[in-house]
Amino acid sequence: MAPFAGEEAEGTLNYAKQIKYWRRHLRTFLPHHYTGNDSNRMTFAYFILAATDILGDLDSALSAEDRQGYIEWVYQCQLPDGGFRAFPGTDFGDGARSDDNAPWDPANIPGTFFALSILVLLRDDLSRVKRRETLRWLKKMQRPNGSFGEALGENDVVEGGNDSRFGYMGTGIRYILRGNVEGPVEGVPDIDVDSFVKCVQIAETYDGGLSEAPLHEAHAGFAACAIAALAFIDRLPTSSGASDDRPRGITNLPLTLHWLASRQTLTLDDEDALDTLNDETDSAATCHDAHAFVKLGSHPSKQGSLSFENQPTSHFELQWVGVNGRCNKIGDTCYAYWTCAPLALLGHLDIIDRKPIRRWLLDRTQHMVGGFGKLPGDFPDIYHSFLGLMTLSIFGEAGLKDTDVLLNMSNKAKEHLLSLAWRREIVGN
Repeated sequence: MAPFAGEEAEGTLNYAKQIKYWRRHLRTFLPHHYTGNDSNRMTFAYFILAATDILGDLDSALSAEDRQGYIEWVYQCQLPDGGFRAFPGTDFGDGARSDDNAPWDPANIPGTFFALSILVLLRDDLSRVKRRETLRWLKKMQRPNGSFGEALGENDVVEGGNDSRFGYMGTGIRYILRGNVEGPVEGVPDIDVDSFVKCVQIAETYDGGLSEAPLHEAHAGFAACAIAALAFIDRLPTSSGASDDRPRGITNLPLTLHWLASRQTLTLDDEDALDTLNDETDSAATCHDAHAFVKLGSHPSKQGSLSFENQPTSHFELQWVGVNGRCNKIGDTCYAYWTCAPLALLGHLDIIDRKPIRRWLLDRTQHMVGGFGKLPGDFPDIYHSFLGLMTLSIFGEAGLKDTDVLLNMSNKAKEHLLSLAWRREIVGN
C-alpha cells in the first residue's frame, strides 16, 4: 500500500478506488461505527456529496431523481422559524411540533450550514429556504461576547460550544444567504461583526496560533476555522497592511504564518505516541487527537527512519512530511487540511513544501480500499477522507476539481451560488 525507501515515492491518487469508496457511502447504509454520530447526518451527507463532486463523479453518480430526492430530504429538515435540523431524528412529524416541544427539535448551526451547502452543491436555487427567518435565528445564535453557539435552548438560551468551529459555520450561513454585506438586509438585522472579530482576536495565542478560548492552547483546527470565518466577513488582514478603520483579525500575521508552517513534522506513527487514554488528562472536553502525544524518547520512529534511509538530510528533500495540529503531536491527515487551508486563505501556501505532504497523504494515509485514514495504517473514515481529498485539491492534484477553500466545495458549485439572482441583488453585482 505505502512504498518504503527505494520504491517509487511520488505518490499516486488511486482515482478508481476513491470513487468506489465514496459511491459505496453514497449508495449504502454507513457502517455501524457511525451509529453514534447519527445526529451529524447532515454533515456526513455533505462530505459524501462534496467528495464525489471533487472527484468529478457527482453527475454520473446521481440521476435527476436522486438529486431531487436529496434536495427534498434537506428541505424536510428545515424548521418553521428558520434554520435546519442536523438530522431527521428530532422531527416530530407534521402537526406534532409545538411551542412546548420545540426546544427538543431545534435548528442547529452545523446542520444549517451543511444543509445550505448541500443545496448549493446540488444546484438548487435556495428559493424555498426561509432566508429572513434563518438570518433572524442566526442573530439570536450569537452571544454577547461575539461567539456563536450550536442551538437555542429553552428561553432562547444559546447552547453548545463557543469555539471558532461554530463561528465559521455561523458566518458561513450569513455568507451563503447574504454575502459579506454589512448592516441590515431586507429588514433583517446583521450579526455583530465587530464583536465576532474581537472574539477571534482574544483567542490568539502568544506563539501566533489560535485557540478555542483565551489562554487555551493553540490548535490548527480552531485556527483554520477562525481564519476562514474572518474571510467570510471580509475581516482578514489586508495585503497592504492599510487600515480601513474596521477591526480585523490576526493581529500578528508573520507569527501566525510561522505557527502554521511549524505544524509540519516527521511522518510519525503510533509507535511514537504516548497514550493518555483514560488518564487524568482525559475528558469529554479534550480533542479527538488528545491521546497521541509524541514520545520524544523514541524519536525517530521506524517509519521516520525508513523515510530518511539513503536520502539527503536537507529539509527540502524529505520524502514524507506529516502535519500535526498542536506542538509535540504526531501527524494526522485532517491537520494537513487544517494547516494548509488557512495558509491558502492568507495567500501564503508557498511557505510550505507541498510535495512531501502530498506524498505522505498518498503513500501513508491513503487506504487500499479508497479514502484516507487518520494515521498510517488506519482504516479510512468519512471525515479524514474528505479533508484528505480537499488538501490534495488545494495542492492542484490532477484529476480533482478546483475547489473553493473557503466553502469547501468545487469552484463550479460556488459559481452556482454566486449566480443566484436573489443573492446577486443583495450583494450588488
